[in-house]
Amino acid sequence: MGPHSSSLFVGIDVGSASVRAGLYDTSGRRLAFRVRPILQFRPRDLFVEQSSADIWANACAAVRGVVADAGVDPARVVAIGVDATCSLVAVGGGGRPVSVAEDGDPVRDIVMWMDHRAGAEAAEINATADPALAFVGGEVSIEMELPKLLWLKRRFPDRWRTVERFHDLADHIVWRMTDTDVASVCTLGCKWNWLAHEERFPEAMLAAVGLDDLLERVPSRVAPLGSIAGRLTPEAARALGLPAGLAVATGIIDAHAGGLALTGAAPEGTLALIGGTSNCHMVASRDAVMVPGVWGPYLGAMIPGLWLNEGGQSAAGALIDWTIHRSSAAVALEARAKAEGRDIYSLLAEQVATLAAREGEPTRHLHVLPDHHGNRSPRADPHARGTIVGLTLEDETEALPRLYLATIQALAYGTRHIVEAMNASGHRIARIVMCGGGTRNALLLTEHADALGMPIHLVEDEDAVTLGAGLLAAVAAGAFPDIAAAAAAMVRPGGVIEPNPARRAFHDAKYGVFLALYDQQKRARDVMTGV
Repeated sequence: MGPHSSSLFVGIDVGSASVRAGLYDTSGRRLAFRVRPILQFRPRDLFVEQSSADIWANACAAVRGVVADAGVDPARVVAIGVDATCSLVAVGGGGRPVSVAEDGDPVRDIVMWMDHRAGAEAAEINATADPALAFVGGEVSIEMELPKLLWLKRRFPDRWRTVERFHDLADHIVWRMTDTDVASVCTLGCKWNWLAHEERFPEAMLAAVGLDDLLERVPSRVAPLGSIAGRLTPEAARALGLPAGLAVATGIIDAHAGGLALTGAAPEGTLALIGGTSNCHMVASRDAVMVPGVWGPYLGAMIPGLWLNEGGQSAAGALIDWTIHRSSAAVALEARAKAEGRDIYSLLAEQVATLAAREGEPTRHLHVLPDHHGNRSPRADPHARGTIVGLTLEDETEALPRLYLATIQALAYGTRHIVEAMNASGHRIARIVMCGGGTRNALLLTEHADALGMPIHLVEDEDAVTLGAGLLAAVAAGAFPDIAAAAAAMVRPGGVIEPNPARRAFHDAKYGVFLALYDQQKRARDVMTGV
């Protein structure tokens, strides 16, 4: 038996609405798992904020919970890995929070990834036409950190001056654990326009928009994935219920942790689809591939030594839930689901099956463009809006499952659009591996396989994102020589959903309508702009 045969690893995943913690052994077996909800603040449209204190408290509670649930000696835990959404945290002197809220509420010190307040600032950064923009698909996204930073500096210069460190959220949790001034190649490379292949920020671009003093407010060291960022401090150890001094792995963005788990053992030609509030589409390659409207290429941002391209849909699970809860039929359906001990998605799937048995394809004349929160890729249009075409006066008991199905199909067509853009630019995506809450939704999986015309592969542990964080902990602790070896040992394959070739013509035609809807919506927007 090796020196790490009895070692355990904690993975912490900070998502948009909850913190998850998992406890894993060297085989990837999950001994315990906890989920804790976290706060979101939505003071007005497009503004979404969080509290680092709330997230830290719930992360600590989740970790204490998994160790207790597993009934193991905490001394067996030798490392922690952390992933989080790419949200911006403002830290003042003495580690005090600096408010990002318009009303100055000190609790709200995080601008969430989904916050779209900084549209004008994103446009100004893109207007520089700096060569660095080629490495984010041609233009910086409203969801990245530089636009948010510029918004904060211009609106609240006094607060800006009090900030000692701006962190990406994963780096912030690592800092709370270790008191180490370090950032991840993943977070800085993917969301801060840090050029990993040159190990530098684009200083001319920063100076052009007045962010030349940013560099004194970001961590001084950038660490690769799989490395040790620092050691658990005594104070953090008490909060987490773990031994002081254990290894804390360099942080990673949540989707990238999932992509690492899904593709780490055999990355090339495989697209990882990480589903959640939003969807992320990750593909690694040996050479840098420029894909217009798709983020990257980033060197070493998911797998050391490989370049990463990252597509995405800004609203995915959030759009499905929004669609359901806008219907008057949702209340009765939720009550029925609760009474039967089921979830609303399985009931809707049954209703969809009833419609399909009667009509064949219930969405033949109902089409959705799922850009309700803008289009992340490949259109790279934060001002895009959602569209529904084909509504009737149908009773809501049938209208809801029909629109639910059309929305799922629209998300699948969005993924198809991203895959086609990637392949047109030089990738050779031959398989898709998927994780996230959507993998529990059989209808969503079937529609994605059929709409893409490709098999959808799953892994045994549906929460591959938290497992990815645990995997990084194992590498940092020295249990495995590299990420590929850790992924081969800790991630086991699950089922495969094969596409139905009989539906190919239907989905090809409907995909054509999907593409046309964007053009129609944009024309309408252009007509009305400035009127």
